[in-house]
Amino acid sequence: MKIAIIGTGKVGGALASNWSKKGHSINLGVRDLHDFKAADLLTNENTNAFLIKEAVSISEVVLIATPPTAIFDILKQVDDLTGKVLIDATNAVMKGPDPYKTVYHCIVDKTGAEAVKCFNSTGFENMLNPLYDNEGIDMFMAGDSNKAKAVAKQLALDCGFGCCWDFGGSDKVELLEKFALSWINLAIMQGHGRNMAFKVVRR
Repeated sequence: MKIAIIGTGKVGGALASNWSKKGHSINLGVRDLHDFKAADLLTNENTNAFLIKEAVSISEVVLIATPPTAIFDILKQVDDLTGKVLIDATNAVMKGPDPYKTVYHCIVDKTGAEAVKCFNSTGFENMLNPLYDNEGIDMFMAGDSNKAKAVAKQLALDCGFGCCWDFGGSDKVELLEKFALSWINLAIMQGHGRNMAFKVVRR
């Protein structure tokens, strides 16, 4: 797949590294081609940097891994998104993209993209290496687009996650963000450390 990654911080960088290893074409969308976070990602195979508008235009899938409030500026810089898969990997647990509850809801309202919430529920360390005792931890997604969910699931498996659970439709997007806050609470606020993760088990 041709994947544009908007936001080259730790989450975007971890996913870019893993997806490039699986042969996906990674198009980093940046504001300044000569000065952006994680320029070392360009040493990964299949990875190039473009201005945001071009990165999105040449890609089938777009990952948003920026602070939530940046979505308005991003949408001003891109052309028609109809039919493209947009993955919202943000969390509006501190400050959201007012008046929208989440970036997902903003995307659905303002674009014709196929949107899904995914890659928001754990730390970047687990996205870079989702294996615990050689077993993949779980990823989670939510949204109304079956097309976008199928893409997110495949990309989660490509990263090494054991499963990508479907939380449900758009009405479960906020729940998934609160689930992310649960990880933040345990790992950071309660001091258990970032090398912890969630996995669903059954009997």
